[in-house]
Amino acid sequence: MSLRAQLEAIIYAAETPISLDQIFSLVKESVLAETPGLDAAEIKSRIRATLEELIADYSGAAHGIEIRQVASGYRMSTKPEQHDVVRAFAKSLKPPFRLSLPALETLAVVAYKQPATVPEISEIRGVDSGGVIATLLDRKLITTAGRKAVIGRPILYRTSREFLLRFGLKDINELPSMEEFEKLLAASFQSDLLTSEGAPAEMSSSSSSSFRSPLEADSSERESSEHDSPETESVAEFADQDEEVETEAPASTKPE
Repeated sequence: MSLRAQLEAIIYAAETPISLDQIFSLVKESVLAETPGLDAAEIKSRIRATLEELIADYSGAAHGIEIRQVASGYRMSTKPEQHDVVRAFAKSLKPPFRLSLPALETLAVVAYKQPATVPEISEIRGVDSGGVIATLLDRKLITTAGRKAVIGRPILYRTSREFLLRFGLKDINELPSMEEFEKLLAASFQSDLLTSEGAPAEMSSSSSSSFRSPLEADSSERESSEHDSPETESVAEFADQDEEVETEAPASTKPE
């Protein structure tokens, strides 16, 4: 693999300026595989020379970005003459948003068991999920998928195109396995605990024990569902981007 291509990819992916020593540790083995017998000083010299080539290349007028040395490291950034158009583009983007743990749990159930009704989702989670469903609908992460052909004809919910866009998926077949998802969910929850002032050190029992994995839910066959046309999604941007707190009640306290 080309050393130039490796360095370009590393600097592009780095969120903060990456130092020569960090780059050296990442590409050392591949450089030695191509040219055995080089010592550390020779490898670093080759890296520096390649970095200089990249810097010179990106400094040309044909590129809108450049590689700069910042705080003893290297990083890519837009050139000053492109700041106006980049600023206009940034303003057009949707602001990032966060989901609470109940919202993530509910979204997971919908994603892996779709189409699903609110009573089915609440049964899997162990708590009423009506309020969280409303939040996910507001965020355009789920949408309706007709009504289930049972008494009461409850509404079915499925993930939306916005869900695929937000999570970088081609389709729902690219969803991670449940084991991978549960690890991500746990990591997200622990991160919230660390950043919250006065948060308890341990996961509350209501959050950790009440949620069952969608794959652990009752595996009996679903009754056939008739699907109506999906509702048209609103293009309104989110007004409040702070994390929402959903008040949940036990599933048995709310009639289906």
